[in-house]
Amino acid sequence: MNFSHSVVAHPLFLRGALSPSSNSLMESDENAFLGSGIDADYMSYIHPHWTTFQAPAAYQHFLLGLIYAVILVVGMTGNMLVIVTFFTTKSLRTPSNTFVVNLAIFDTLMMSKLPMFVLNSAIEGQIFGKIGCDIYGLIGSYSGMGAAITNAAIAFDRYRTIAFPLDGRLGMKAAIGLVIFTWLWATPFSILPFFEWWNRYAPEGYLTTCSFDYMREGKSTQLFVMTIFAWAYVFPLLMIALFYSKILGHVRNHEKMLKEQAKRMNVKSLSQGDNEKSAEIRIAKVAISIVFLFICAWTPYALVALIGVFGEKTMMTPTFSMFPAIACKTVACIDPWIYAINHPRFRAEIQKKVPWLCIFGPEKDKSDSKSIASEGTEVKSEPA
Repeated sequence: MNFSHSVVAHPLFLRGALSPSSNSLMESDENAFLGSGIDADYMSYIHPHWTTFQAPAAYQHFLLGLIYAVILVVGMTGNMLVIVTFFTTKSLRTPSNTFVVNLAIFDTLMMSKLPMFVLNSAIEGQIFGKIGCDIYGLIGSYSGMGAAITNAAIAFDRYRTIAFPLDGRLGMKAAIGLVIFTWLWATPFSILPFFEWWNRYAPEGYLTTCSFDYMREGKSTQLFVMTIFAWAYVFPLLMIALFYSKILGHVRNHEKMLKEQAKRMNVKSLSQGDNEKSAEIRIAKVAISIVFLFICAWTPYALVALIGVFGEKTMMTPTFSMFPAIACKTVACIDPWIYAINHPRFRAEIQKKVPWLCIFGPEKDKSDSKSIASEGTEVKSEPA
C-alpha cells in the first residue's frame, strides 16, 4: 500500500481525513483498496491481507447494513419479549426458565452492537475508531461464548429434569449459580484481547466488524485460536452432545419399557397417559433445535478462524469472512422466537401483554391448552 499522501490526524482510525493532495486516490471507488483511508498510525491493526482487495462497492455496505438492521429489529423485539415476560410473570420464574432468559440476555447483548455496525456500514469504516472496534469485539466475545455455555447449561438442566424427574431438578439457587458461571466462563477470553494481554481485537472483512485477531502470524496467535476454539466451541458442543445423547437414550429406554409393559398387559399402548413425560420430551426437542442453530451459527466462525491462522489465507476474501458474522447474529435473532412460539406458557403470557402481536394465534393444541389451564403442575413440568 502506498501511503505517500498526507494524512491528517483523526480519531476515527478507519476514516482518516485525507488532504486535498490525495483526491486522486478517491477519484474512483473502483480503484480504491480496502484500508485506503486508514491513518498510518493504526495500520498495525489491519492485517496486510485485507489491503490487497478492492474496497467493496457502496451497495455492498448498504446491503449488509440493511440486513443487520432487519436482524436488529426482529432479534431485539423477540429477546426483549422473552426477558420482559420472564421478569413480569411470577409463574415463569422457574429454574429452567432462568437459563432461557440468560440466553435471551446474551442474544440481546449480541443485538446491542448492531447499531454500531449499521453506522460503520454507512461510513464504510469504524465510526468510533479503535475503542469502538475493541468494544464491538468485547460484546461479540461475551455474547458468543456466553450463549455457547448457556446452551450447555440448558442441555444439562433438560437431562436432569427428564432423567431424574423426582429428585434431579435444579433448584433456583443452583440455577442462578450456573448462570453466574456462564458469565465467568465468557470473561477470560473476552478481557484478554480487550487489554491486549493475549491477542487483540482487530477489524476483519470489510473492516466494519471486529473480532479477535486470527490473521496475525506467530505461535502466540495459533495458541490463542486453538485455546479459544476448545474453550468457546469444542467443550460446550461436547457437553451439549453428551447430555442430549443421554436424554435420547433415556427416552428410548422409557418407550421400550412402556411397550414391554403394554405387551404384558395385552394393551396397545401405555404412552397416551404419560402427559408430563411427553411434555418434557417435546421441550427437549425444542432445546435440541436451539443447539442445532448454535452449531450453524458458530461453526462458520470457527472454520474461518482456523483457516485464518493455519490455512490458506487466499481463501479469506472480505465477502467470505462476513458470512460467519451474519450467521451468528441471525441465530441470536431466531432463538427467542423459537422459545416463544413453542413454549405454551411464554406464548400465552406474551399474547396477554401484546395482543396486537398477531404472530401468536389462538391456541389450537389441546395439550397446550390443558397445560396452561393446569398452571400449578405446568410450572414444574414444562419449563423451557
